[in-house]
Amino acid sequence: MPRPTARVLTLLELLQSGGTRTVAELADRLGVEGRTVRRYVDQLIDLDVPVESVRGRYGGYRLAPGYRLPPLMLSDDEALAVLLGLVAGRRAGLTTTEHTASETASAKIRRVLPKHITRRLDTLLEALAFTDQLGEFDTPDAGVLLAVADAVRHRRPVSIRYTDRDGRRSERTLHAYGIVAHAGRWYVTGKDTQIGEDRTFRLDRIADARTLPGSFEAPVGPGPAQRVLSAFATAEYRHEVTLRIHGTVELIRAHLPASVASLEEHEPAAGQDRATERWLRVELRAERLDWLPPVLASLDRPFVIERPGELRDLVTALADRLASHARQV
Repeated sequence: MPRPTARVLTLLELLQSGGTRTVAELADRLGVEGRTVRRYVDQLIDLDVPVESVRGRYGGYRLAPGYRLPPLMLSDDEALAVLLGLVAGRRAGLTTTEHTASETASAKIRRVLPKHITRRLDTLLEALAFTDQLGEFDTPDAGVLLAVADAVRHRRPVSIRYTDRDGRRSERTLHAYGIVAHAGRWYVTGKDTQIGEDRTFRLDRIADARTLPGSFEAPVGPGPAQRVLSAFATAEYRHEVTLRIHGTVELIRAHLPASVASLEEHEPAAGQDRATERWLRVELRAERLDWLPPVLASLDRPFVIERPGELRDLVTALADRLASHARQV
């Protein structure tokens, strides 16, 4: 069983993570009763750690705003994990403001690492390869990201100033359901109260975010990640494509994931399971069509193009080119 001193340090670690922690939550994490939590809080206060008591429905304990904690101590494995996380986040574009913050953080940790750990890290980075090329990402403002996260956690409306892809600016009130990282970008999904519909917004296009009074109930149904993927699949683009493909759900999804296309799934016929090939209807929207013929060819399954006719022409042209190349000696 952990000693009381270890539990007090664990309590400090929990409070360091930010926000208000209820007595019940802290008691559960520490494996003690509520009155013991209060005694541990008194011990932290005796050590000049400014722990505040918060009253109300979401009351509990938190650290005083602006309190600077003692230097962070990490084990070798913890430091290695943090550095790898920073490298991966930078490669994926999942950083805030600019790459400078993650680079300076990496440098600070590397300066205090033992030499043998630094050598191990350098060896790993030299051997590590990424399938995607590092590109330029439009990263969100850290203040915006944290403000939206606070609104999600406490189910409070948030006012945002947004610029869409056409440069149009607007101010909206959002009931934010969650924040989603996808393909190197940050998104927030929620209900736009102005139009009464669910919308998905890129966080890097939000210039300002501030929480408003009031609250809202979390919706039932798909989670934030699935809502974002569905929004991508049904967004307005230049071309609307409808296909019928003879295959399995798993095969089609491997080439046309939920972020690209919606799949009309019917219950299998009597005696069939979901792994049985059958005709499935696929719908998607795209700005360009030239990427679709190679995808359909790679499926290697019968398909019918219902619309648009332009896609039929592109598929036929690809088939002619391949046949011509195959006849060359």
